Amino acid sequence: MEPAEIVADELLVKRCVDGNDRHSFRLLYRRHQERVRQILYQLCDPLSLDDLVQEVFLRAWKGLPKFRQSSQFSTWLYRITWNVATDRRQILARDRSRLQTIAQNISTQHDDPDPIQLDYQDLVRRGLDALSEDRRSVLILHDLEELPQKEVAEILEIPVGTVKSRLFYARAAMRKFLESSGVQL
Repeated sequence: MEPAEIVADELLVKRCVDGNDRHSFRLLYRRHQERVRQILYQLCDPLSLDDLVQEVFLRAWKGLPKFRQSSQFSTWLYRITWNVATDRRQILARDRSRLQTIAQNISTQHDDPDPIQLDYQDLVRRGLDALSEDRRSVLILHDLEELPQKEVAEILEIPVGTVKSRLFYARAAMRKFLESSGVQL
């Protein structure tokens, strides 16, 4: 068998589909799991990362027979990642809404922590959380994960022009948030 580094994703996918080859899928997992984890970290609660990564690859394994070879495996996988993150955020938003209602009935409201006391990563996370889902996704995939705009467009199933527009407004909002939090850019 060829060394794992030189076997293209497309060949590994073909092996998986043709022969239900778990070894080839294991190579795909090893190759892409860290990037999937990074994307999920930016989009979701870090405490559930392991479960979410497993969910992404489970969906990928089950969906391989339907995978169209017209796009890159990584683009398809990142689309699954985005879908898993979206599903997770919807569940958390629903749960958070319920908890907020309960908390408002029980306790008084506390002020947000002083932004100066937060470290930079927490501040960036808060800034990302303040963005709309559409803008946050584009910013994370393009700026943090360094995916080309064309690939971001494929993952999110939107035109490249929409990616550019959302990226522009997301960066502006993030810049404004960081400046209002005392970060000099």
